[in-house]
Amino acid sequence: MALVWERHLEGNHYQVRSHGASVRLYTNGVFHSQWNPRDPLKGSLWELLLLPAFFRDARQLRSVLVLGVGGGAVIRLLQRFVGPERIVGVDLDPVHLDVARNYFGAGSGTGQIELVCADAREFMADTTSRASQYDLVIDDLFGHIDGEARRTVPVDPAWCHRLLGSLSPAGVLVGNFGSRREMLASGWRSPGIRRVLQGSWSAELPGYENCVLAVSRAPLSRAELVARAPAAINPASASNRLHCKLGRLRG
Repeated sequence: MALVWERHLEGNHYQVRSHGASVRLYTNGVFHSQWNPRDPLKGSLWELLLLPAFFRDARQLRSVLVLGVGGGAVIRLLQRFVGPERIVGVDLDPVHLDVARNYFGAGSGTGQIELVCADAREFMADTTSRASQYDLVIDDLFGHIDGEARRTVPVDPAWCHRLLGSLSPAGVLVGNFGSRREMLASGWRSPGIRRVLQGSWSAELPGYENCVLAVSRAPLSRAELVARAPAAINPASASNRLHCKLGRLRG
């Protein structure tokens, strides 16, 4: 891989590397984001975060909130395959936001893009920031400890209630977890939260420990997802590259 750009700042080491048409962001050796404008659907974790968007018709996903921008790969995928009117991306690291703008192109393209440098907890606690509801919320708040990615905001019931408060009635919440065990121990599986959810699905990829959760107050239908998802990430397609285990969570 070719080194495109790097920076040392406040004890952190940032690198942008290229591999063919792909651009990748590394922070302290942790692989945060990848974007390939020529071949964006390659079966990676970022497409696993995109997949639950297809539980809804694109016309229902007018406003999207992404908590944890990284290099902006998820934003670019949403722009290409969903086309929301508005995407708000929140990240605590200003360097990540600069990389997202300058190397991943997350500040350009279709729709209104707002990249906000803020602590996600403070952003979600600010009633001004949460004045409008979102049709899709992606919670991908990961940092790095000893060279490994770790969630930075505990997903307890209070955090889940805060996220639900920003979600439209039929909106979809997507959460990224370090493991299935972490997901099952989260506030999303607590009895009080489960009672208000009509749709709960999980998805995992071979080779990754991560587990992605998709929940909604309204039902989530696999049949509707496979009717809408692009072939390259569609579980029912022969040309599917995203060989994930997608299953309904009971209760």
